[in-house]
Amino acid sequence: MNLKLKIWRQKDPNSRGNFVNYQLQNISSDSSFLEMLDVLNEELISRGEEPVIYDHDCREGICGACGLYINGRPHGPDSLITVCQLHMRKFRDGDTIVIEPWRARAFPVIRDLMVDRSAFDKLIQEGGYVSVNTGSAPDANNIPIKKEYADLAMDAAACIGCGACVAACKNASAMLFVGAKVSHLTLLPQGRIEARDRVRHMVAKMDELGFGNCTNTGACEAECPKGIKLTNIARLNREYYKAAL
Repeated sequence: MNLKLKIWRQKDPNSRGNFVNYQLQNISSDSSFLEMLDVLNEELISRGEEPVIYDHDCREGICGACGLYINGRPHGPDSLITVCQLHMRKFRDGDTIVIEPWRARAFPVIRDLMVDRSAFDKLIQEGGYVSVNTGSAPDANNIPIKKEYADLAMDAAACIGCGACVAACKNASAMLFVGAKVSHLTLLPQGRIEARDRVRHMVAKMDELGFGNCTNTGACEAECPKGIKLTNIARLNREYYKAAL
């Protein structure tokens, strides 16, 4: 495959960025999107140019580090996958591919396609934990939990914190991420102890860090690689109202 790449290049957080065009030839349709970027970087390095900086880690769809905006969509044109799971067979020979970093005030660009997502870590520090001493792994069924609640908590726990929900939202809202964390812990008895403080603190921190409010457009659910549902935002709102009573 021969491709035209239009990639956002930015030297550092204080520099003005711009798109730079690149040409790539003979890319295998069986290669992954990140392998395609690796090929580009090898060519840039061989020419004495700076490689394109982007995040990646597990390359198995688990860590969520590989968040990129590809042709106007977080994680690219496929659904329910991360960028590392995207393959070049989803594109056609001669395509132009536009690659950008997440764009949100709470996720400042560090360099090129890499953004600072430590705002999510700060949200977790405000309440994404349980204060009970759980010790070692307990025997199964020590604490009876209805399967319905266990399933909902597990679905919410599938969130990998990649930030696609923030990138997809026109308000750069983090409510799907926070809703998933609140749901995951609040649905389980171990997380009920500090449920009121958790939701109050996480919502306050979300506002402080510059995330916007929910737009009710559903873009976050549509672009989430793990299929986190909007019902988690509804549960977040219910928990927040209950905490205010």
